[in-house]
Amino acid sequence: MICSILVIFILTSCVCAGSFVVNVTQSWYHAEENHNISLEWMFPTSTDPSPNALYVSCEMLPDKTPFILFELYKGVEVPELQDKRFAGRVQWDKDVLREGRLRLHISRLQTNDSGLYWCQVDTSYGKNYKECHLKVTAVKDRPEPETTSDTRLRGDPRGRIGLYCVLGLTAALLVPLFYLCFANKTSDQQNKRYTRNTIQVIDPLSVCTETV
Repeated sequence: MICSILVIFILTSCVCAGSFVVNVTQSWYHAEENHNISLEWMFPTSTDPSPNALYVSCEMLPDKTPFILFELYKGVEVPELQDKRFAGRVQWDKDVLREGRLRLHISRLQTNDSGLYWCQVDTSYGKNYKECHLKVTAVKDRPEPETTSDTRLRGDPRGRIGLYCVLGLTAALLVPLFYLCFANKTSDQQNKRYTRNTIQVIDPLSVCTETV
């Protein structure tokens, strides 16, 4: 008889433990550094839940030492147990806790926040835990867009000033050159006209004198 009672008690305990399941909304999370993210766990609620019987422990498990992310003792947050690296960066929603949802908001993510996160929920009617993974990637340096020479000149007043100086020096050199060419051409034309007029004006007396 005693053995039968023990078997029934063991089976009942197994069924109760098996019915209390903790889940996550996502198994994997991806985010960039300096961004914010929300991790959420879900657990079954009771018809008569008692906050004094609710214990929650969340930890971040990197490669070596675990860090306490969030601690709830008898329904009350215990920030003293939180690791310093998460101090001031973790917030939780109290309103959804009564619905069986534990939602943690982590702000100002860092690349070393990457790792395994797990939460264990302990109540008067069961306990269990669930884990999820978070990958925080570094923000890549964005290459500057290529600019053409015209764009650089428009954006840099010194480039425009340099261009104007070059154009001014070019004009200063070309104007005297054109003036010299035009003056030489005019002088040549005048010399030709003077020579033509000199040849055409002949004294008839001198011709006759040379003939005699």
